[in-house]
Amino acid sequence: MIRLSRSVVGKAESAAVADVIENIGYLGMGSIVGDFEHDLENYIGGGRRCICVNSGTAALHLAVQAVTKPGDEVLVPSFTFVSSYQAITGAGCKPVSCDIDPTTLTLDLKDAEKRITPRTTAMMPVYYASNVSMVREYQAFAKAHGLRLVEDAAHAFGCSVDGQKIGSFGDVVCFSFDGIKNITSGEGGAIFSADPDVIQKVSDARLLGVQKDSEKRYAGKRSYDFDVVAQGYRYHMSNIFAAIGRVQLRRLDNEFAPKRRYIAKKYTELLKDNPDVKLTPMNYDEDIVPHIFPIQILHGKREKLVEKFKALDIQYGIQYRPNHKLTYFKADYDLPVTDEVFSRIISIPMHPLLTDDEIKLITDTINSL
Repeated sequence: MIRLSRSVVGKAESAAVADVIENIGYLGMGSIVGDFEHDLENYIGGGRRCICVNSGTAALHLAVQAVTKPGDEVLVPSFTFVSSYQAITGAGCKPVSCDIDPTTLTLDLKDAEKRITPRTTAMMPVYYASNVSMVREYQAFAKAHGLRLVEDAAHAFGCSVDGQKIGSFGDVVCFSFDGIKNITSGEGGAIFSADPDVIQKVSDARLLGVQKDSEKRYAGKRSYDFDVVAQGYRYHMSNIFAAIGRVQLRRLDNEFAPKRRYIAKKYTELLKDNPDVKLTPMNYDEDIVPHIFPIQILHGKREKLVEKFKALDIQYGIQYRPNHKLTYFKADYDLPVTDEVFSRIISIPMHPLLTDDEIKLITDTINSL
């Protein structure tokens, strides 16, 4: 089998976990989480604070809750994993489905502008397939309309714009560190912001709303005499997860990112002349660390490719089913670009353990349509 995606962990991650178990002795949220947050802040730069949580979805949920109130509306592309929508409704808000741009496959601002109402207070662009080309436009749009900007950067850890890492600028930026992301902490996520009110809110909310409990946890202590003034959740990261994440972060620039870029460039070179394939224009030289590699199969040939992949035991993904088509989030209007892209999209294998022979087999299969 050629895997669509996979975790790339080994002896260094095992040793880090063993150190937590054998020497530190505290498996929950403690000093290692604080160390991981500092590592992330130093890596991302920009003087932003980082708060780690137990999933990317939790990061989005707490970020939305920190900048909205129940009943508010949040603009979001329908073409995203359902976690983006569940985070918005989890905060008591309404996700407003927006169409995507046919070139970038990310939030279409012209469509989003049509969906603004007096209840719209925030927007959540999603950097699908690590495409961060529209980040400046999203920030300008949010500023022009007085909206808070919660960036779903689950696919975009390590990516840059104009030499600045995603997360080092902007309003509130959320990452995912689940098992198949650009780096993993087993499960996990992070929120970056320069807004001290946001940082305090998400820091407290991840620990059941207990005020300023994080500092005690970093020191190996617990709060017993405390107050709670807002809804909180058990969303904190554990020392075990953070230990894995710290090792993964050290491997990103020298190991994971170069290999992901190499694979993306090989795919692009081998598929660019195929009239049945539409690629998303991306700069894979330095700016992008690709998380997934979706392509659009034209002329109604996607199902034929699916059958070929199945026969060769090549995994694929159809990412993602539009949320405005899901029963819980169904919209009473059409999003034509989203629907068309979904009918043609397919993700092909992308992970650092992919070999040249596997890349050739995958692209030869696509080119044989």
